[in-house]
Amino acid sequence: MQAEQLILPFPQPVGGGEPRAIPKARRVFVNRNLRLAGVDWIGFDMDYTLAIYDQPEMDELSIQATVQKLVARGYPEWLAEVPYDTEFPIRGLLIDKRLGHILKMDRYKVVHRGHHGFAPLPRETIRALYQHKKMRPQSPRFHFIDTLYALSEAALYAGIISAFETRDLELDFTKLFVDIRESIDEAHRDGTILDTVLADLPRFVQRDPDLAATLHKFRSAGKKLFLLTNSRWPYTDKMMTYLLGDAMQEYPTWRHYFDIAIVAAQKPAFFQERHPMLERAGDELVPITTPHLERGKVYEGGNLHELEARLGVTGDRVLYVGDHIYGDILRSKKESAWRTAMIIQEMEAEVSAHGVCEDDLRLLDLLGDARGKLEDELRYVQARWKDLGRRIDAASENPDKRALEADRVRVKRGVDRVRGLLRETERQTILLEASIDQRFHRYWGPLLKEANENSSFGDQVEEYACVYTSRVSNLLAYSPLQYFRSPRDLLPHEL
Repeated sequence: MQAEQLILPFPQPVGGGEPRAIPKARRVFVNRNLRLAGVDWIGFDMDYTLAIYDQPEMDELSIQATVQKLVARGYPEWLAEVPYDTEFPIRGLLIDKRLGHILKMDRYKVVHRGHHGFAPLPRETIRALYQHKKMRPQSPRFHFIDTLYALSEAALYAGIISAFETRDLELDFTKLFVDIRESIDEAHRDGTILDTVLADLPRFVQRDPDLAATLHKFRSAGKKLFLLTNSRWPYTDKMMTYLLGDAMQEYPTWRHYFDIAIVAAQKPAFFQERHPMLERAGDELVPITTPHLERGKVYEGGNLHELEARLGVTGDRVLYVGDHIYGDILRSKKESAWRTAMIIQEMEAEVSAHGVCEDDLRLLDLLGDARGKLEDELRYVQARWKDLGRRIDAASENPDKRALEADRVRVKRGVDRVRGLLRETERQTILLEASIDQRFHRYWGPLLKEANENSSFGDQVEEYACVYTSRVSNLLAYSPLQYFRSPRDLLPHEL
């Protein structure tokens, strides 16, 4: 029996009626095929994954708390009056602690742009410092800004450098960075930041109305859920109660959504080391007395291998959803066979900016095609000009030589014309690229791209996240047995 020939695109919706498209900003984007039907357990990070923080509010709080600690360490009191631009940093930046520069790289560790304080670094400076020799971003000289939590550190670092240099004051850039890191960690440890957040959760945390329904949909499909967070139990309990406590009548408390809850996990060490897992009994921590973890109980610490053994699950049957490219995604992918979903809160703005720039991006492609054709034409006319030169040198004084010289003059005008068109094409390309970058981010351009390549952050997302999306509740629009298929990879010769 001959198979029916499919005619694409289908002339009308197969199921009848108009299909309901998922808005692009709320879609799940796929790097590697992921069949949810083959997943038994789904784990979730809490901070910046289930709990979506209001980034400007959190940055302001972190900056204020850190400045107080810096002043207590001997920094001038006028730091409290300095304007700190919380819109300055994005994820994926690299801090050069030695020189006080903040940089953005592409996937090949080539620095394309940078700032000292809030001042852009000239191209010549970038070329001299970072392009004439191999970059080693993993060395102690450099520090990655790869979490939303760390954006305030970059804003502080740039703001303080600008303030000191405006006042012609000397500053040790490495010491400043260390002091900022230690001060913000101290502000978290002593409750300066966390207590303020818990005292006014609606101000700092966006309560997603679809989160509970998303978790319920997975549970209804037979999936088992676990929470794996670095936050301590008191903070976790209050935060999760705020997010889910009274969201659905079927779940008396937030703990009923999850089969297992693990706090103080110490990621990324959780994926690499062998810290023991303990059970919480009230305010006490006691050894686990059963071979398997029990539903409804809360555990602390532990490690990847113990968790898999106690759950009785192999790695590729686990999907872990987190926001931290290193602590949640990269380490879990490198150390295990867990499937990974990354929450990139910025995706909604990125997709929106991309939509606004679609016409300009198409024009940029046309300019690229035009430049390629002009370069081909330039090679041709230059070769002809050189050939005419050789023929003129070989010719004697006769009418043929004069004709060849006239041809060479015409070809030279053609060379000059093509070069002029190439210069104009390059000028328009530079202007258009700058305009596109401004639509994404006025300092750094797109989050996931740099020039024609993925940014270093985008490269990590592509390599370590099986899928990525802007928030957990975006999964509600998909079947809990969804087969997420990646687009076909194309090499340059296939384009």
